[in-house]
Amino acid sequence: MKVPQFMPFVDLKDYDALKESFEINWITEGPKSKKFNEEIRAKVNTYHGSFAPNGTLALYLALKACDIGEGDEVIVPNFTFIATANAVEMVGATPVFADINMYDFQLDVDTCEGLVTEKTKAIIPAHLYGFACDMDAIMEFSERHDILVIEDAAQALGVEWKGKRCGGIGDVGCFSFFADKTITTGEGGFVATNSPDIHEKVKYLRNQGRLDRGTFVHPEIGYNFRMTDIQASLGLSQLKKFNTIVENKTRIHNLYTELLKDVTEVTVVQPRDEITSFIPFRVVLTVDSENTSEGVMNYMKEHEIEPRTFFYPLHKQPCFKKYVKDEKRYEGDAFRNSNYAYDKGVCLPSFASMTEEQVRYVCETIKSYYAKKKVTANV
Repeated sequence: MKVPQFMPFVDLKDYDALKESFEINWITEGPKSKKFNEEIRAKVNTYHGSFAPNGTLALYLALKACDIGEGDEVIVPNFTFIATANAVEMVGATPVFADINMYDFQLDVDTCEGLVTEKTKAIIPAHLYGFACDMDAIMEFSERHDILVIEDAAQALGVEWKGKRCGGIGDVGCFSFFADKTITTGEGGFVATNSPDIHEKVKYLRNQGRLDRGTFVHPEIGYNFRMTDIQASLGLSQLKKFNTIVENKTRIHNLYTELLKDVTEVTVVQPRDEITSFIPFRVVLTVDSENTSEGVMNYMKEHEIEPRTFFYPLHKQPCFKKYVKDEKRYEGDAFRNSNYAYDKGVCLPSFASMTEEQVRYVCETIKSYYAKKKVTANV
């Protein structure tokens, strides 16, 4: 049995939705985008929102709209997809890496205290794997240091921290509609905010420095960061299946948890009680302290199952050497938890159309691997 890491949850209903844009002969950003925008803002619970071509550029727009640029510093998790830090680099600022907690691998605010300087302008909590960062601690930290909070909620559409929607808690929230996200438009992003000033700046930045199309007067410098009604049509269709996607992914997470509960060598990571709406982006587990995850992942691959590692710590990324070289802030065990997560973590296959048979096959394969290790150890 072949089990891929992920498959988009698309079907012929999504295909039919695309036809509507062709039938009304409006394929650029238009009425479908307006409707999609309204529904995403309702999902995030913010007054304002604008589309971007992808999640990375959503972060870029947010940073630019917050007047963050050359000479500024932005605190980002050391354990996240590289786009979180790349967007900071894109605006000319410096990403400053902070470690994560050991419970669910979200940004640990306690590790941020020694990173703040007079150059620090913002912090970017990245909500990972369907969990949520401790937004109480992050908001208190930001207020105490008078810095902005830009949420990377690419994996967190619909996720809630104490009843508040991720992406709508900080000053700005950024989302992605890439193929593996909870809903997809193929590529796409969204910048959500309750600040009219930030929203106004985003509108200029994403539309060639003007508010309206059809004019050749450009009051400000801006770029083309728009989406299309074709993508919005797909997004609207995907939103109709949102509850089904959440139910399916929750069922898969719970089934993995049940089937692997007696495997003492692994732990399926669970949400904290403060996460009042948990939407599994991935089902993630960690292996026991005596081994790395490499062995079990190789065994899964041999059985045609596609696992995925956790994120490679940003301080180890070759492209970011210039940011960590000779940095006194990063001495000692500054990234102990990020290193541990990468060494011990496994992203299991999990997608909305995954069958119970596939989940059971993955779990039996993991059990088989550790059963064989025990036999070998006893020989």
